[in-house]
Amino acid sequence: MLRYLSVEPPVDESEYMQLNANEIIDMLYKSVRSTYERKQQVMVQQAWPVIRDVFEKQGKVYENIVVPVSDGTKVYQILTNLQKAYESEGHEVLRGFEKTTNLVTIDDTWQEHLRELDDLKQSVQNASYEQKDPLLIYKFESFELFKVAVDKINKDVVSSLMKGNIPLRDSSQVQQGTGPQRLDTSNMQQTKSDARSAYDGPGEGGDPQSRQPQKVEPIRTGRKIGRNEMVKVRYQNGNIVEAKYKKVEPDIVSGACVITT
Repeated sequence: MLRYLSVEPPVDESEYMQLNANEIIDMLYKSVRSTYERKQQVMVQQAWPVIRDVFEKQGKVYENIVVPVSDGTKVYQILTNLQKAYESEGHEVLRGFEKTTNLVTIDDTWQEHLRELDDLKQSVQNASYEQKDPLLIYKFESFELFKVAVDKINKDVVSSLMKGNIPLRDSSQVQQGTGPQRLDTSNMQQTKSDARSAYDGPGEGGDPQSRQPQKVEPIRTGRKIGRNEMVKVRYQNGNIVEAKYKKVEPDIVSGACVITT
């Protein structure tokens, strides 16, 4: 509770042992709700004098302003319409802070989730050596990763909202907002393609051309190997197998093993 909600437990040890889970949850919710409402009032009291001073003195100069809000770890640059912030007596900053916190947290967590899916896609390929279905393992593991990502988003958003404060104290520190606030879209196309390839999983989905396995030609030597000729091959996990060429030819073609003799 202290780490994410920044509140003291609403019950002591004796009450915790006597009450059921639903009663404790209700008490915790009321405590967090009242704490957040007080936090909102404090933020409005911090922002309103500065916003009023800027609007009354430079309202014709600034259309949008940037209000910094910090949770102790990150600093969110909240783009706010100056007139709306003035008419709402600073409450517009709170709405912008809540919106920005959600969008930034989702964006950061989603990019991290895509990287984890890419790592998972590479690791499940080895499941075939254990006589397991890589696609089935990928589906189970990716769903677990998604649940972890959603849980992280919820915790980070709540933590940032509960810890938010406005370090701005002087109207001279106000910066003009140059345009609508946007997330960084420079690599959005790349992350979309990463998501598509990750969720396709090993072996199905995605673009029809991407589903077709790329044929890897084996390295040819001067001697042609007969299909019934015995050969030794070494797999990627280090195992060495001696078998007829026709038995291991698919693995050789796919690059899963190489001929040693």
